[in-house]
Amino acid sequence: MTIKKEEIKAFIAETSFTEMDEIKDDTMLFEEGIFDSMGLLNLIAFLEENYGIKTADTDLVEENFQNLNAIEKFVASKMQ
Repeated sequence: MTIKKEEIKAFIAETSFTEMDEIKDDTMLFEEGIFDSMGLLNLIAFLEENYGIKTADTDLVEENFQNLNAIEKFVASKMQ
């Protein structure tokens, strides 16, 4: 299964009411106020459903979800 960064970006934009062109691969989602803890929970549910991964409590660190690049890397590591 291929990780579709644009699909993840679209989900983030839709759920955070942010324009897609404002979200770059390295946009810091939490620091820039695009995402909060509730947004993170929704993102995790989306990733688990769409990519068939399971997120452990130990995975819930900002480094895994701080931007699109980090999210892509995280999902790829869980798919192995």
